[in-house]
Amino acid sequence: MLRHGHLPGSLRSTNLDGSDRRRRTPLAKIALVLAAAAAAACSAGGCGSQSATATGSGKLQVVAAENFWGSIAAQLGGERAQVQSIIVNPATDPHSYEPTGQDARTMAGAQMAIVNGIGYDEWAPKLLDANPASGRIVLSVGDTLGLKEGDNPHQWYSPSSVHAIVGAIVADYDRLEPRNASYFAQRERNFETVGLARYDQLRAEIRSRYAGVPVGYSESIFQPLGEDLGLELETPYSFAKAIAEGTEVTAQDKLTVDSQAERHQVEVWVFNSQNVTPDVQRVNEIARAQHIPIATISETLSPASDTFQQWQVAELERLEQALAQARRAVPLTRPRSTR
Repeated sequence: MLRHGHLPGSLRSTNLDGSDRRRRTPLAKIALVLAAAAAAACSAGGCGSQSATATGSGKLQVVAAENFWGSIAAQLGGERAQVQSIIVNPATDPHSYEPTGQDARTMAGAQMAIVNGIGYDEWAPKLLDANPASGRIVLSVGDTLGLKEGDNPHQWYSPSSVHAIVGAIVADYDRLEPRNASYFAQRERNFETVGLARYDQLRAEIRSRYAGVPVGYSESIFQPLGEDLGLELETPYSFAKAIAEGTEVTAQDKLTVDSQAERHQVEVWVFNSQNVTPDVQRVNEIARAQHIPIATISETLSPASDTFQQWQVAELERLEQALAQARRAVPLTRPRSTR
């Protein structure tokens, strides 16, 4: 197996009261799934390492752990690749996802697998390890970008990282099917210049019109995009990181974020609609009471039928509308943040 490597990490689940707690996928659950994966390998033609080959369709068999990378891979692969994504339900939390036997069988048949890494989807490399295959390529986003556990794993919200992974996917397609390199190059050019055209246009518009506008955000998923847009991210990163990782938010961070909303030190509030903890809900309520425009984002494609760029464009358009609304309502002077 040709690997870029992967990084282990903790997972997240939701308590009955809506709060998050860090945990790892139960060992018994993982053991059952890995047993299913081993059984799939044996039933497919013998135990041990298999050879990753194309199916009767002649297409590259590609599996992405998450659908945001899967959408990009499918568009780059076109008619030469069949791409399946494991996590496709917008209601699913990738941090705490528990793979099924079917997921194991899907991974077992992959000639190329795309995992996020950086502690985000540690279940995916485990499934691949249970079914080693000679010639399979594993593209770890975190390893490709030179990131380590503890860095922000939400790199699909970083435009520069997205462009880098586009190139990495095409390079791996070329390694698997060098005779189709010109086809994949054409698909890459089309995706970069046509597919991402509106995405790039909106980013440039927001950066030009609203750079420096103070914005609050619920978790670290938004940080890479907010920085790319030139927004002034007022929320303490320790708050955003704790919400994303499901760890305890400090009392000081709660007071700071609440005060920023109450005193209008943020002009727009951005929150992840797939992870509304009690702390996030409290700030949402303060923002509404203070008439601070709110923009929502999500962790995975929503709706699941959207392409990566359709999903991101819709979020950028909502953000641009919120920023425009905030600029119309902003007072001549405002209290400065004390973060």
